[in-house]
Amino acid sequence: MKLRVMLWLLGVMLKRALRRKPRFRERLAEMRGLDWGIATEDLSIARHYRMSPKGIESGTGLPVDLDLELRFEDAASAVRILRKPTQQAFLDGMMAGRVRLVGDSGDLTRLQKLLRDI
Repeated sequence: MKLRVMLWLLGVMLKRALRRKPRFRERLAEMRGLDWGIATEDLSIARHYRMSPKGIESGTGLPVDLDLELRFEDAASAVRILRKPTQQAFLDGMMAGRVRLVGDSGDLTRLQKLLRDI
């Protein structure tokens, strides 16, 4: 339940940042958008975000056309890592097998830079 609320709240924060933060809008315009998602490995909890300079949409599930997916071993490890989403936390999680990246690691770097401006 805690992970579901965190992911929903992330969507709200992204939409708010698009409306209120000029630096976030600039970086998103430079990227020309990014479609990404977060889920547990068994897909029991999954949410995706479609971000473009025109707007941000979020929804449940993981569509097949996403640029980037972050898959976590379970909800507890996802909450633990997402509370302090540093590059080192993701790297440690990947090395331990708790996090799996589906897509380009460059997209993850771009996403992390963008999320700094929330």
